[in-house]
Amino acid sequence: MKILVFNPGSNSLKAGVVRCHPAQETAADGEKLVEVICEGIGAEAKLSVYRGKKIAGSESIQAQDFGEAAAAILQWLMQGKGPHQGLADGLACIGVRVVHGGSHFTEPVEITPEVEREINELAKWAPQHNPSSISILSPIRERFEKVPMIAVFDTAFHRTIGDIAGLYPIPFEISERHGIRRFGFHGISHRYLMERYAQIVRRKPAELKMITMHLESGCSATAIAEGRSVDTTMGLTPLEGLMMGTRCGNVDPALPAYLMQAEGIEMSEVMHILEKQSGLLGVSGKSLDTRVLMRHYEADERVRLAMEMFSYRVLKAAGAFIAALGGVDALIFGGGIGENNTLLRQRVCDGLRWCGLRMDPESNRTVIDVEGRLSSEDSRVQAHVIPTEETLQIAHECSVTLEAANSRQHRAVAQS
Repeated sequence: MKILVFNPGSNSLKAGVVRCHPAQETAADGEKLVEVICEGIGAEAKLSVYRGKKIAGSESIQAQDFGEAAAAILQWLMQGKGPHQGLADGLACIGVRVVHGGSHFTEPVEITPEVEREINELAKWAPQHNPSSISILSPIRERFEKVPMIAVFDTAFHRTIGDIAGLYPIPFEISERHGIRRFGFHGISHRYLMERYAQIVRRKPAELKMITMHLESGCSATAIAEGRSVDTTMGLTPLEGLMMGTRCGNVDPALPAYLMQAEGIEMSEVMHILEKQSGLLGVSGKSLDTRVLMRHYEADERVRLAMEMFSYRVLKAAGAFIAALGGVDALIFGGGIGENNTLLRQRVCDGLRWCGLRMDPESNRTVIDVEGRLSSEDSRVQAHVIPTEETLQIAHECSVTLEAANSRQHRAVAQS
C-alpha cells in the first residue's frame, strides 16, 4: 500500500510518500518514493526535494503558516512530473505525526472530529507542536476527502514508562487531578532506532538493552529494555531533558520565578527565553546548528563551551540510563547531530569506557550520515549510528493500523 506522511516540526513541515509491503516486519523494510520539506514557514519559505540526505532541488513557495505549507506540498505532489508523476494516486491513507497524545492516545488512531478536538486540547502541553498538526488537516481533507487520515503519536512509544520514572515528586493528588506525568517525546524516532538496530544485529528487541539518542534541534535519549521504553529524558513537555538547539532542557525549577523578578518580565517572556533563546544558540551566541558551531569550535570560547556542555549532558543521561537498566548492550546515535557530529560521539563514547565501550576512532571519522558501527570489534558495549527515518516509521505504523482494522472487519463479516 502507498501512504502519504506529514511530519510537522517546530518551524518546518516534512512530507513523504512510502510504499509499505504486506510482509514487512519493520519500518526499514518500507520503500520511500519521495521526501520533501518546507522550511522558512512564515518567512521566506522554500520547498526542497530530498534524495537520501541530500537536497536534489529547491523552489520558493508561499507558506505563511503550516496550512499553506501543506497546501503547497500537496500542489507539488499533484503536479508531479517525471519520476514524481502519480505519487499521490491510490493512497491507502495519510499519516500525520502528532507530538503530544497524552495518556489517552497509546497507539495510532484515525483522525475523527473527536480525535482532532482532543489533539487540540493537548496543545496546552505542546503549544509549539500540536497546533501545527491540526492546521494541516483542512488542506489535506480538501484534496483527499475520502482517504482516511491516521494520527501517529510521539508519546505512544513511552506509554510503558512506569510511575516510578513517570511521576514527578509533587503532591500525588495534584498529579492525578491534572494528569501530570512524564510522557516523553520523539517516540516515533526511538522506536525506529530500536527496531532497526535489532534488525541489523539479527536479534529481537526483547533480547536487548539499549539507549537510543535522537539528537537534532530537539533532543532526547531513551532507555529501552525488552523492547519497551522504561525512561526518557523529556517529560510532561518537550522542554525537559537534554540541552537542545534553542531549548534549555533541565534547569532549576525556581529559575522561571527568579527571571520574572530579576528581569521584570512576564511568564510568557520567560518561556520564550527557555524555549527559543537558550540551548546551543543561547550559550554559543552564534547558532543552534552544530555544523555551524563546529566551524568556530577552535577559535570561539563560547562555542566550545556550548558544545562541551551539550556533550556532557548527553553523556550524563546515558550514564544514568545504564545504571537504571543495570547495564546496556548498545548506544544508538540518531538524528542530525548524532549522525554527523564526531566530537559529541567521541565525548560520549570516551566517557563510557568504564562500562566496556571502546570507540574505533577511524569509524567515528568516516561514519557520517550513514548506518555504521562506531565501536571496536572487541567492545563489550556497542555504539552504532542509525539515521532515523520517521517518515518510514509513521508509514509503517499506519500500515499496521490499517491491516488490523481490515482484519477486524473481515472477522466481523465472517461472524455475521
